[in-house]
Amino acid sequence: MSLRLSTVILPYRRWHEGGRAAWTRAEQLGFHTAYTYDHLSWRTFRDGPWFGAVPTLTAAAGVTDRLRLGTLVTSPNFRHPVTLAKELISLDDISGGRVTLGIGAGGSGFDATALGQEPWTPRERADRFAEFVPLLDRLLSEDAVSYEGDFYSAHEARNIPGCVQRPRLPFAVAATGPRGMRLAARFGQAWVTTGDPKLFENGTPEQSIQAIRGQAERFDDICAEAGRDMTGLDRVLLTGFTPDRNGPLESLTAFVDFAGRHAELGFTEIVIHWPIPDSPFAAEEKIFEQIAMEAPAQLR
Repeated sequence: MSLRLSTVILPYRRWHEGGRAAWTRAEQLGFHTAYTYDHLSWRTFRDGPWFGAVPTLTAAAGVTDRLRLGTLVTSPNFRHPVTLAKELISLDDISGGRVTLGIGAGGSGFDATALGQEPWTPRERADRFAEFVPLLDRLLSEDAVSYEGDFYSAHEARNIPGCVQRPRLPFAVAATGPRGMRLAARFGQAWVTTGDPKLFENGTPEQSIQAIRGQAERFDDICAEAGRDMTGLDRVLLTGFTPDRNGPLESLTAFVDFAGRHAELGFTEIVIHWPIPDSPFAAEEKIFEQIAMEAPAQLR
């Protein structure tokens, strides 16, 4: 597979004050997919503007024609499979079948308690995720679903006419542990990683490469155990969370070197954050655009 370049556009700007322009520009620059985070608020952006993922993607679908759109990632932290499926089927229809669902188990951030619940332990998040993904798969693939589980239920949930993409829109499953990787192997059209979070503060780029290589090898083994055909199964790296931070966006050369080293590990898609001044994702917009326009050809 050739290496694709995608971006994440965080939903922190009003639509008519720069929000819309970023999505249309992403299509002009030739990105494969433009994703957004699906959070109620996020880290350093908590006390500023932050808009909903599904309405933002719906608006983006209306002002683009070719660009794929997606979440990176949605989680069970504040979502229910029944209502999420209805929104995704609607978004897939409005976009003409251009939606990818990036999905993960969620974390312990602000979303974890926004509905008034106690934060779930890592084990509880994994247990819920293991039920969430298969149920969502059914809801997006079948006309009517009834289900009674430990965490989620559905009673004659109707989702007619289903997704434009058949049998359903693709899942990009974020996972670093074996349980999540098994879900990616069974239900995913892509596997997503951000690298090893334990290396973010004090690790080195070389240690990060070795850790990601280890993740990729474990995913290979899990797919083999599951009998999963690897043909067409994408591997996605969301950048910005490895020890080199935004170093790959300092120049075209730096990015091509970074992306090339991860392509050698079997990654098929690299995702970079749209620059946000005075944030963890600060970068020179001119260099960002140069990377978008020139890097894919150099990486073929």
